[in-house]
Amino acid sequence: MADEPGRGTDGSLEIGIERAHPARMYDYYLGGRTNFDPDREAAEAALAAFPTLRITAEENRGFLLRAVEHLARSGIRRFVDVGSGIPVAGRNTHDVAQAVRARARVLYVDNDPIVLAHAQALLTSGPRGRTAYLNADPRRPETIVEHPEFVRWVDSDEPVAMLLVAVLHFVADHQDPLDLLRRLTRRLPSGSRLVIAHVTGDYDPEGWAGLVRAYADAGITVRPRSRAEVAELLDGWDVEAPGVVPVSRWHPTAEPSAEPALVSCYGAVARKP
Repeated sequence: MADEPGRGTDGSLEIGIERAHPARMYDYYLGGRTNFDPDREAAEAALAAFPTLRITAEENRGFLLRAVEHLARSGIRRFVDVGSGIPVAGRNTHDVAQAVRARARVLYVDNDPIVLAHAQALLTSGPRGRTAYLNADPRRPETIVEHPEFVRWVDSDEPVAMLLVAVLHFVADHQDPLDLLRRLTRRLPSGSRLVIAHVTGDYDPEGWAGLVRAYADAGITVRPRSRAEVAELLDGWDVEAPGVVPVSRWHPTAEPSAEPALVSCYGAVARKP
């Protein structure tokens, strides 16, 4: 999830590669190439504080894909991926959803111009499904839920899955993440699902304190939250089994899964009553 991009004198979106960006840092952790010197420098500082951060990123991505497959097999055909970040070839929400349900529809939401450029190039759907990209700020829910594209996406009684994976820890307490979630999900019909993943300092408070400082030095706010705080974000939702757990322990496909202390990220899937 990005800070709101600036605009040039011609009204075009400015890329802003002169400073680190969370999505590009995440891309660097995953071994991608869509990152620049400020991103790599900030990412290396974060890795120095928490050396297993690459494992966190990989396990987080794995959780996202497993959750999407689970929901598609459960009958969900509409997905909204908020703060979707830079695409990873063959490992995106629509790749998994449409492999299960060819007519699945996926709306990607982010507000970074680089994400937009890559989304338009890489997030192509199969012949029967559909993907779309919405340039909007996740921290300003009305820019999403009032947008005509989003309204068309959810304008029925059919359940929708909203994904906020590695997004909410960039929302500070004073920005009220619980209220933000309520505003983002208010249009979703009953039976919809919410998928979240959120970093935590529960397992290594000192390491995560250093990581928070590294991100702050790059001008990025990160707010790790405890398991209880993450569970509180799901107030009013019915959390599916196995509950709020480390992402590596959410229906893992391989055993043994990564140790929670190496990952330090909780994940959960919840149903709207």
